[in-house]
Amino acid sequence: MDLTTGRWIGQIQEQAFICYSCLSSRSDDMLLETLLPLGKVDPGLRAPETPLDLHSIAADARLLEEIGYDGLVVEETKDDPFILMSLAAQATLTLKLGTSVAIAFPRSPTVTAMSAWTLQKLSRGRFTLGLGTQVKAHIERRFGMPWTPAGPWMREYVSAVRAVWDCWQNGTPLDFRGPHYNINLMVPLFNPGPIQHPDIPIHVAAVNPLMCQVAGEVAEGVRPHPVCTPSYIEKVMLPAVRAGAIKAGRSLDRFQVCMKPLVATAANEAELVPKVSDARARIAFYASTPQYRAAFDHLGLGDLADRLKLLSRAQRWEEMPQHINDDVLHTFVTIATYDTIGRKLCDRYGGVVTNCEFSIAVKNDADRERLRQLASDIQSQSVALARNTILGIAA
Repeated sequence: MDLTTGRWIGQIQEQAFICYSCLSSRSDDMLLETLLPLGKVDPGLRAPETPLDLHSIAADARLLEEIGYDGLVVEETKDDPFILMSLAAQATLTLKLGTSVAIAFPRSPTVTAMSAWTLQKLSRGRFTLGLGTQVKAHIERRFGMPWTPAGPWMREYVSAVRAVWDCWQNGTPLDFRGPHYNINLMVPLFNPGPIQHPDIPIHVAAVNPLMCQVAGEVAEGVRPHPVCTPSYIEKVMLPAVRAGAIKAGRSLDRFQVCMKPLVATAANEAELVPKVSDARARIAFYASTPQYRAAFDHLGLGDLADRLKLLSRAQRWEEMPQHINDDVLHTFVTIATYDTIGRKLCDRYGGVVTNCEFSIAVKNDADRERLRQLASDIQSQSVALARNTILGIAA
C-alpha cells in the first residue's frame, strides 16, 4: 500500500483511542504517571541524584499500583525501555505502562512493532508506545545513521508500524511503501499473529509545531518536553495538533497531552534550596539547546537562549545557571514543598494536560502515605477544561 493511502490506518487509530480510554475508570480526571526511580527529575548535564536500580523495578511498580497511580513510564537514556517495561508488566495487573519515550529512528519500524506487540501481550492491553526522534547529532554520531527531516520521517515511521500490526492482527498483505521504508515481506515463521488487545496507542514527543502536527495526524497523544510551558502548549502546540487532525480527518475527543513538568519540591524549605538550584541549572541547559529554542522565543527569551548557547559551546557550564533569574525560573518550574506541590501542579497544568508525570522518593512509611495523598490531590483535578483546550473550544 502507498504511504498516502490506507483508510485502515485511521480506523485502527480511532480504535486505539477507544481502547486506551476504556483502561481508565476516571476518564474525567487527571491521570497520574511517573518515571523511575521515584522522585526522579531530569538532571540536565548533571548525574542523577539516584540512579535507576533494575532490581527494584518490579517492587516499585507494585507500590505504584497499590497507591493508585494510573501509569508508569520509562525513558530511553541508559537502559532499554522495552526491557524495563517487561519487568513492570510482569509484576502488575492494572498499572498502565508506556515508553516516554523510545527513540524511533535507530530501530526498524518492524523491530519497534514487535517490541510493542510483545509488551501488549505481556501486559494484557496496558501498553502505550511513546516515540521520540532524538536530534540530528545523536542520530548521526551516536547511532551512526543518516538524518532526514524528522517530521515527515516520524509520520512515515508511525504509519509503517501500524501497517505491520495490521498484517499481524488482520492478515492484511504487508506492502508499505514510503521514502524511508519499503516493507513487504512477512512469512509465517516471523508473524506473531493476532493478540487480544491489538489497538496499541502511540504517543509522539514534540516541541516544535511540525511534530505536533504529525502527532495530530497519526498519534493518540503528544508528550511535550518539560520546557514547554502551559502557554506554549495552548498557543503553539495544540493549534498544530488540531491542524494535523483536520488534515487527516481525525477526532481529538480522546487525544492525550502527557506532561513531564519541571518540578522542585522537598519536605521543607531548607531541603528545597538545593532542588531549586538544580532546577535553575536545568533551565539554563535547556535554553542553550537549539531544539528547544521555540519554547523560549514564545516567551520573548530568545536573547537569553543566544547567550546560553554561546556559554554551552565554550563548555562554561557552571556559569550558565546565574543567567536564569527568578522570573524565568518560576515561569518554567513548579516550586513548592510537599504540602502544596500537588495543588500547584494542578493549578499550572490543569487547563492543558490530561496526564501528569510526578512522584517523590519513598524511603519509609511516612513517605508512602505522603505520596498517596499527593496522588489523590493530583488525580482529583478535572480534565474537562483541558479537553476543551485540546479541541480549541473557548472557556
